[in-house]
Amino acid sequence: MATTADELREEVRRRYAESALAVTEASGGCGCGSGSCCADGGSDGAKFGEALYEAEQRGELPAAAALASLGCGNPTAVAELREGETVLDLGSGGGIDVILSAKRVGPTGVAYGLDMTDEMLALAQKNAADASVANVHFLKGVIEEIPLPANAVDVVISNCVINLSTDKASVLTEIARVLKPGGRVGISDVVAEDRLMPDERAERGSYVGCIAGALSRSEYVAGLEAAGFEDVSVEFTHEVADGMHGAIVKARKTETPAARGLPVAQPAETAGCC
Repeated sequence: MATTADELREEVRRRYAESALAVTEASGGCGCGSGSCCADGGSDGAKFGEALYEAEQRGELPAAAALASLGCGNPTAVAELREGETVLDLGSGGGIDVILSAKRVGPTGVAYGLDMTDEMLALAQKNAADASVANVHFLKGVIEEIPLPANAVDVVISNCVINLSTDKASVLTEIARVLKPGGRVGISDVVAEDRLMPDERAERGSYVGCIAGALSRSEYVAGLEAAGFEDVSVEFTHEVADGMHGAIVKARKTETPAARGLPVAQPAETAGCC
């Protein structure tokens, strides 16, 4: 059993690489219509995966992109994407949310997908080509160190991935760094009720199953506020285990006074300076 942060990350990488290969090779199993790799075998498709997308949205996608959906929600449905915006999907997997985002922001916008798994990145590139979307860019990296400059994107989305990080404070800080002032977050994730302690969350499912590593609602709110976000909300949508829920997490990066069009306070002059 994985115990260190590096071992947990490698276990997650291996699990999702296997899922990507299962879709690519059409060999069935996890990620091929049987729910999600996030679900530990017992969860049904209504809790994880492609069933959480409307039929109309699934119709916009290559079959392989829909089959590779491993999420616990539909962040593109709550992110309120606008024409011309730049969007970043953390843990983009097979590319389903990147493709949908690219279609929403249109040819004047850009959709980035970030993933650490070579197999998923290859699958996402193929899916984007099959969907005939050109305004997408897939990046290799980890969500704790996003390979984009500061103030680069308007919206950050993610689908059941932040719970898999072993350093969530770094993830939230990085999200704030790459967002423009006033930029927003629309995340689907597994979130625990505040009554559950970490050991109780671990009893309900594994780390790679998106359960053991989940934050509680109050921890999520506190973490986002500490990273520089306001208007934070965590709304439960459906239960995935006892006291554990799929949730919509929304927040807005705090704007500087200048960004809001307000005068910026100047340092006071030192009295009696000669």
